[in-house]
Amino acid sequence: MPYIIAGLGNPGEEYEGTRHNAGRMVLEAIRKGYAASAFEHDKKLNALTAEATIGGAKALLVAPDGFMNNSGKSLAPIVTAKKDAALKRNAANGLLVIYDDFQLPIGRMKLSYDKSSGGHNGLESVIKAVKTQAFPRLRIGTAPADAKGNAKVPHGDEKIEKFILGPFKPEELKALKKAAAKAVKVAEIWVKEGREKATNVANTD
Repeated sequence: MPYIIAGLGNPGEEYEGTRHNAGRMVLEAIRKGYAASAFEHDKKLNALTAEATIGGAKALLVAPDGFMNNSGKSLAPIVTAKKDAALKRNAANGLLVIYDDFQLPIGRMKLSYDKSSGGHNGLESVIKAVKTQAFPRLRIGTAPADAKGNAKVPHGDEKIEKFILGPFKPEELKALKKAAAKAVKVAEIWVKEGREKATNVANTD
């Protein structure tokens, strides 16, 4: 499978619709956007997976079914399947990881490449598991915006945890839906035209 798109989050009904599951929610929008097969549980990967055709190429959609901190365990068997170090790097370049960012306003997204985890436990798990940070990642904003359009960021570990594990408000879900629709297009541009073009589109409001 030449392309892998992963949406990070936590499994279970109690986490559905929460900010920390924005990656999973956007992944579901991509699945629907390309009429992919229904998600099925893959025991080997401990993940929900679906096959899609995006931009004329085959893509595997993956929602790790362990908790956020263990997201990488579901991706390592796919991304590091080849022994040659150069091929491993190429495989990682075909991986797009989508996850939540409480420091970005809802409705905004940022596509970046070969960066650190920025403290996001799910992304850190992926980096450690695939043994490289040289892959693109799409951050989905989850914070409410102030009058100037800047993110209202919570401070303190307890407040941050409560915030990211809390549900979106109805009006926020509308903004997230628009962002998800844009992410569907960004995924296709990434496949068809490459990372740089996809970054220009994703990072332009």
